[in-house]
Amino acid sequence: MNLKSLISLMRPKQWIKNSFVFAALIFSGSFIKIDLLLITLKTFILFCLISSTVYIINDLVDIEKDRLHPQKKYRPLASGEISKMTAILLAIILLVSVIWLSYDNLSLLSILMGYLVLNIFYSFKLKNVVIIDVMSITLGFVLRVEAGSVSTKIPISPWLLLCTILLSLFLALNKRKSEIITLKNGSSSHRKILEEYSIELIDNMLTIVTPSILIAYCLYTFNSVQRQSMMFTIPFVLYGIFRYQYLMITKNLGGKPEDVFTKDIPFLINILLWIISVLTIIYFKL
Repeated sequence: MNLKSLISLMRPKQWIKNSFVFAALIFSGSFIKIDLLLITLKTFILFCLISSTVYIINDLVDIEKDRLHPQKKYRPLASGEISKMTAILLAIILLVSVIWLSYDNLSLLSILMGYLVLNIFYSFKLKNVVIIDVMSITLGFVLRVEAGSVSTKIPISPWLLLCTILLSLFLALNKRKSEIITLKNGSSSHRKILEEYSIELIDNMLTIVTPSILIAYCLYTFNSVQRQSMMFTIPFVLYGIFRYQYLMITKNLGGKPEDVFTKDIPFLINILLWIISVLTIIYFKL
């Protein structure tokens, strides 16, 4: 066991998902307010700690199945680099830290604990219930957005919440599709829920979810304060959807969304241009 293995067990690559806590701050035009920015950064860190707790619990539950997986077998627990007792101890330390650091905001603490409970249910039961499994993942993203809103007391646009729901469904469905492709005929032996899914079923679901993302984002821009300017950000969202689908179909990268968001240069450039455009429009009131 070493520090690198412990850090790997916490899955820091997955922390990019917790950036959803910044949604309320950014889209309200309050990103330049240092006090609110620091509060949101603290919320981001808390979600990183609680999500790492969840990943450890999930790895403990799936340790035997992960040892049969072509990629997951290299994880610290599955490979034997870290013992179960060490993993349990780390999870306890992280959980205690989250409670201690968020005790001054009971609303935020309740969301963090709700996220933990949701994912414990997911690890033991919900991940084996068709459709509910991907909807549970979606709820986790909604809780991230709500945490950012609650911690700063900034209300979030219902259209942005809808975009969050649809985008997370899009990512979750593509993840299931990627798992089926990666594991091929032995998919059900690695993850029971994959027996309930097929490429055709997931593609049918995506035909509903994918255009809905674009429609929801368009409705958000139409209802925003700077609606005429915000409409110019729609092409970035459209390109992002198309690029993700391209990477899913040609390179099967949908199983690890964090790799798409951090390693695919065209996708990353598009995200950065979208962020710059949104910040410019909101903060310079164009």
